[in-house]
Amino acid sequence: MTTPKTHPSIALPSPFAAPILLQTPTHPPNPNEALIKVTWTCSTPLDLHRSAGNLAIPSYPFILGTAFAGTITTLWLSPSLSSSPGLNINKELHETLKEGDRVFGFVSDGNPREAGFQEYVTVPVHKISKLPQNVDWGLREAVTVPTNLVTAFHCLTADLGLQLPWPKPRGFRPPQEGKRVLVWGGGSSVGLYVVQVLKHWGYDHVVAVASGKHHEELRRLGARVCFDYRNPGVVGEIGRYLDREGGAGPRIPYFVDCIGSRDGTLKPLSEIAERGSKVAVMLPVIEVNAAEGRRPVFAADVKNVEGVVWQEGVEVRGVRTLDYEQNPFYRDKLQPEIIPALLAQGVIQPNKARVVEGATLLERAQNALQLLRDQAPSGERLVWRVSEDEQ
Repeated sequence: MTTPKTHPSIALPSPFAAPILLQTPTHPPNPNEALIKVTWTCSTPLDLHRSAGNLAIPSYPFILGTAFAGTITTLWLSPSLSSSPGLNINKELHETLKEGDRVFGFVSDGNPREAGFQEYVTVPVHKISKLPQNVDWGLREAVTVPTNLVTAFHCLTADLGLQLPWPKPRGFRPPQEGKRVLVWGGGSSVGLYVVQVLKHWGYDHVVAVASGKHHEELRRLGARVCFDYRNPGVVGEIGRYLDREGGAGPRIPYFVDCIGSRDGTLKPLSEIAERGSKVAVMLPVIEVNAAEGRRPVFAADVKNVEGVVWQEGVEVRGVRTLDYEQNPFYRDKLQPEIIPALLAQGVIQPNKARVVEGATLLERAQNALQLLRDQAPSGERLVWRVSEDEQ
């Protein structure tokens, strides 16, 4: 198959502008990289934050997309598998990669080589997960996994300090076993993965806060108890539950805020968290949601959000998933090794995929952004086709 010199991509041309279709150079791989023809991608709230809120965009045009799923067309593995300083690649694992493999991964948006909203991506092998052969689903479902499963691992380890050893030792019991972890936004994509990861590593007292329609699934995935955030008395309900359960120290030592909303999550969480609690908040903190004709407003400092008062001794941290590569172990192991293994073992189930239709690549991207603006997704990921001629 002949690789084109250029290919279509979806990019933001200027601040607060609607996305456009660009012809982008196709980059041949360097050592330990693969050129991948993208079949599927998926939209996340970050895309809306970038488009409607001009969030952290250093330059334009800015190619969107933090996930891809497709087929390797060209692969260059150097003999040493060590082209990047300090990279500790599993040589045997990567030597199983070959052209024609179906793969997926979490990548950096804005990077013209690897951003996911384009027909060809050029990706380092440590950002590639190979689709397991034993699963009964394909690339459409796989693309729902990498961005927010990486987020779950990074949040739980880097921001909350929980132990998730790999390979998981036989009979492993975490030091924090029995300690409560409250996941607010449990029905979100991040929340569903957080609950599954916690269950697998033995954190058996997960308190999930989500819309009632997700409670059955959350219990099946590992939550011990669920509360409905739509109930105006939910904070009181959680407090009464904690009073009945008892326990020393902070009644909930660990919190994961999968939404990052000043009014929707931070304010109620600030009423529950106690001295000694750690709270990990997905960034950015949204003070005003994007809507038709209205730009979003974000809080710059997660610890000092107007109208949110934390008790003394509560540790609040903002989750920055793109920083996960600062952990050398996860940089080298998470995408190529850990994620495919967990999927193959059935430990992790992909999110439900909601296919966004459209007559063109640009129309599909625009339709996905509109669904995000309308806050339409619930317990699902918005996925859409990039290339039409691959499965």
